[in-house]
Amino acid sequence: MGIHDDAAEIRASGWRTLAALHGLIDTALERALQAEHQLSVVEYTVLDALSRQDGWHMRMQQLARAAALSSSATTRLVTRLEDRGLLSRYLCADDRRGIYTELTSRGRELLQAARPVHDAALEATLAKATETPELAPLVHALEELELTPAASATT
Repeated sequence: MGIHDDAAEIRASGWRTLAALHGLIDTALERALQAEHQLSVVEYTVLDALSRQDGWHMRMQQLARAAALSSSATTRLVTRLEDRGLLSRYLCADDRRGIYTELTSRGRELLQAARPVHDAALEATLAKATETPELAPLVHALEELELTPAASATT
């Protein structure tokens, strides 16, 4: 194996490690949020993204990017959450083609109740992941990111 091959294998190994940690976290969050609040991880992500906006609303395109979903998947998800009374949609006043999505008071209440469950599941999963030698360095890197001034300035 040449130097180029070694670099490619290191990147591939890093990606596999990241995917493994993501899978552990996603599974744990899904279980906890479903059990306690009948929310999927992506539904929680949408409510959380909306909660972090001034005025509690976002354009559908922004929401799709925040949730890492296609436009059509975002529309279906928003429809489900709207049917549950957790958010609403309305036309943008200055651009009639734009649609905003906004948290309702019920959506804010559910998010407020679900956030501690999400955070506890995330913390427990990351703590458990440190027991796996391949995952521990990545978890420690995430902890370091949390301590940087740039990370704390955005929270």
